[in-house]
Amino acid sequence: MNSLNRFADPVYCLMRLIVGLNFASHGGQLLFGMFGGMPGSDKPLLQLCGWICLVGGFLIALGLLTRLAAFISSGTMAVAYFMVHAPHGSFPIANGGEKAVLYCWVFLFIFFYGAGRWSLDALLFRKSAAATT
Repeated sequence: MNSLNRFADPVYCLMRLIVGLNFASHGGQLLFGMFGGMPGSDKPLLQLCGWICLVGGFLIALGLLTRLAAFISSGTMAVAYFMVHAPHGSFPIANGGEKAVLYCWVFLFIFFYGAGRWSLDALLFRKSAAATT
């Protein structure tokens, strides 16, 4: 299995890109009615969630300010789950909150793991990262 370790950085980058762009598409759905839109997206809390999804998703996908974007996005998904989905049942699969739970935990992982080597953070802040290690 050690031979697969050389693929860890590019695969992590792809995961970050795919998850980030999917998250950003939810923001486009809430803010601009893209992909079928969302009912009630004119409410201020949903507008805020839409901007967090859109901006946070693109930042995570690009690997720019990744930890901050992932932390805020993870918190947003936790709030979304407990405000919207949890009142309808105890289990995410039963209350429709499995996407919120998945995003929350993936973003929490990204927050702790960081942007990775293949990111704008690594490219822009290489000197400061090298100085601390």
